Amino acid sequence: KNFTAFSNSTSPSILLTTDVAARGLDIPQVDLVIQIDPPSDPKVFLHRCGRAGRAGRKGLSVIFLQPGREEDYISFLEVRKTPVSPLDLIPQTPISDVDAAEAAKAIRAKVLTDRAIHDKAQRAFVSWLKAYSKHQASSIFRVADLDWADLAQAWGLLKLPKMPELKNWEGDPLLGLNIKFKEYEYKDKKREEGRKEQLFSLQHQNDATKGDTGNGEKAGDGSKSRETRKIGVKRAWSQKLDEKDERERRKEKKRTKREAEQWAKMTPAEQKKQLELERMIEVVKTRSIEDDKLGEFHGFDDR
Repeated sequence: KNFTAFSNSTSPSILLTTDVAARGLDIPQVDLVIQIDPPSDPKVFLHRCGRAGRAGRKGLSVIFLQPGREEDYISFLEVRKTPVSPLDLIPQTPISDVDAAEAAKAIRAKVLTDRAIHDKAQRAFVSWLKAYSKHQASSIFRVADLDWADLAQAWGLLKLPKMPELKNWEGDPLLGLNIKFKEYEYKDKKREEGRKEQLFSLQHQNDATKGDTGNGEKAGDGSKSRETRKIGVKRAWSQKLDEKDERERRKEKKRTKREAEQWAKMTPAEQKKQLELERMIEVVKTRSIEDDKLGEFHGFDDR
């Protein structure tokens, strides 16, 4: 729908897209392509640029690079016979730190209107980081060189997600914003009710586990836990396979819990897409088994 509206537009328009539109689509009268991040595959860089200036028209493609090591991407492209040059803007449009801070403030004000936007921003940031970490030019695009505070401001995040990449970071993951996340609500009433119920349940569980047995032991750390440790020692000595099975069982339990939490955060539309994706995966698995016997998988039916 958005693609059709953009393609048929008779007035200046902007289309936000992923690399899905980098090739194979003939969009007429595109004058400018802005690449927010360098593609992980340098070949895609040319495909992205090729969306502008088609059919003999002039076009411009701009790529954003962070100051410092990322500027080596210019030489990286030159080696691959794809020279680029700094963009000279006329007139000049300087952006100050104050301007950047005001932009981040405006984004965060929008995010604060609905917790669902915050959830999407957290997932998007993690997804972006995974893509960044897998860049083919790994000597240029290094996660260790990223400025987390600046990135959080550029993304308009309310806090940084919990990620292993932040393990040794000494900054403030809450970004000094002092947001009361327990009171931060979803605009959708049903989702907000579910969040409050989950919050109440977790609080109830925490209260139940607090206290002291009178022997300096916390509730739940008595004879049962000691017996469990004894059994664990025996398994470590004589039943290592059972111990491995137990670890796998715990991993599966954690995975199931994580998936349930992610599902609860999804909107009905996102849940519908997820179900459709899972259905397609099952179809692929089934047909893959058939292909081992009958031949090549020829794609999905036109339904």
